[in-house]
This record gives sequence, structure tokens and C-alpha cells, in this order.
Amino acid sequence: MPDIAPPSLDHLRCFLAVVEEGSFNRAAKKLGRAISVVSYAISQLENQLDVSLFDREGSRKPQLTEAGKALLTEAIAISDDVDALLAKVRSLRQGLEAELSLAVDVMVPGPVLASLLGAFQLMFPSVALRLHVEALGAVASLVLEGRATLAIAGPDIQDLPELHREMIGSVEMVPVAAPTHPLAHAESIAPGESRKHLQLVLTDRSPLTAGRDFSVFSPRTWRLADLGAKHVLLKEGIGWGSMPRHAIRADLESGALVELHLPERPPLDYSLVALWRKDAPPGPAALWVLDEVRERLGPGV
Repeated sequence: MPDIAPPSLDHLRCFLAVVEEGSFNRAAKKLGRAISVVSYAISQLENQLDVSLFDREGSRKPQLTEAGKALLTEAIAISDDVDALLAKVRSLRQGLEAELSLAVDVMVPGPVLASLLGAFQLMFPSVALRLHVEALGAVASLVLEGRATLAIAGPDIQDLPELHREMIGSVEMVPVAAPTHPLAHAESIAPGESRKHLQLVLTDRSPLTAGRDFSVFSPRTWRLADLGAKHVLLKEGIGWGSMPRHAIRADLESGALVELHLPERPPLDYSLVALWRKDAPPGPAALWVLDEVRERLGPGV
């Protein structure tokens, strides 16, 4: 059996055009070629692959053979891959990043992040996007280590000489507890009363925030790296703690959680900052993300 010659991309494009248009004549018009050129390309492709792609007998409309049907999916995939390759090359020539690695603080609202990522895929289909969602210092660590190009981090990251830092928005924080918690049904919370109860605190294992406490009032704490786990424990009445308002709005409305009016009220705003390495400034796609995050977050989401 003779070796199969690799088909040319141009011949595959002609094959797909005939399938899509349903005739050699319309395929030729679509491609801006003479019908004889398209017919010759199909014949060459069939010779190269040693199969018949169209059944031309008994019908003016070319019908795919079983072999043609079997090869159609692969032909489409090859054409799409080449289109994607060419789009990426054009993007690179325009200065667009080949890949963007984005690190995001867990406090960024999920709907905001989801809509941003959906818009990004439509805007930059040729840019590969890697997403990391972390808490506190772990966000900045990814940028410092070169594993993230751009970060949307919280307010508790110290100024580091390697990083550029830029304010882009904030999230409103609310101290809450379940309605069964003693702090929730007290008519008035006395100063220092919160110190007598277990406080649930968001934490991480990053060396950038090791040994540092943020808005911690009670000597009794449970430390969690998962905001979702903290949310569940609060609703179960296990301790009190601060949560982003957007994440618990429905719980406050239903009474599943109660906002606490503490005399030593924690900071209301969780500021969000953009971080990137000074030796690796953001490209066009990253700058677009920054503009979109500013617009979608705004002050006190």
C-alpha cells in the first residue's frame, strides 16, 4: 500500500467550501476561484488521501461518501486550528500577550469575576487565560514568583519594591452572626463583648502575611483559608466574623445571618488593588482587564 501524501491546507479549504456551499460552483464563488480550480483541488485531495470524498453520480449536488463524512470533522478541526494559529500570530505582531495569568482575591464578587472572564474570552479569543483565586498574601505571592502576570489583591499586602500597586475598587465588609448567636440577639453589645466569643477569621499560608492579623478582636479564633467554609460555619451559629456584603445579601434579607453593630466595628471597606511586577508591565489584554475591573467593581460593591 503506497504512503499517503499529506494534504495541503488549500485543498482542505476547498473541500470544506464544497461541503458548506453544497456545490462546486457556489464553493468557487465563495473562494473567488474558477470552478475548474476547485474541482482540481478536490481531485488532488482525493488522490493524496487515496479515497473518494464525494459521490458525483446521479445528482448535480455532490454528496459526501462515507469516507468524506468520516474525514469531515478532522478537516474542520485542522482548518480551525490553523485559523487560531494565524489569529495568535497577528495578535503577537500587534503586541498582544500570548497568555495572561490572573490572580484574584477571594473577596472579588463571583458575578463580577464571571462576567469579566466571559467578556475577556470574547474580546481576546487568541489569549490563553490562567486563573488563580486565592486569599490575602497568596495573591501577591503568585505575582512575586512570576506565576501570575496581574493580580487583584486585598488591602493587607505590604508595599513591596518589586511590585507596582494601584487602587481599583473596594468591597463592603459586614460583621455577622447567626440569629441564634448570643451577639445577634443582644439589645446592645457592650464594648469588648465580641472578645468573649469565637471569631472566624480568613487566613492563608503565604509568608507575606504570616503572623499578621487583620480585624481580629477575639483571642479565640478559628482560621480558615476558604471563604465558603467560613460562610457555612457562620450560618450554623459557630462563631461570628466579617463577610463581604455581596456574598451574604440574601442571608441578611432572609434572616439566616444578622448584621452585628459592634462598638469596635471592623473596617467597612476591603480595598482592592491591582498588582504587577515593575519589570513586567501589563500588555494590552491585562490593561483591558484593569479597566473592566475598575468599572465593574467601583467603590464599595
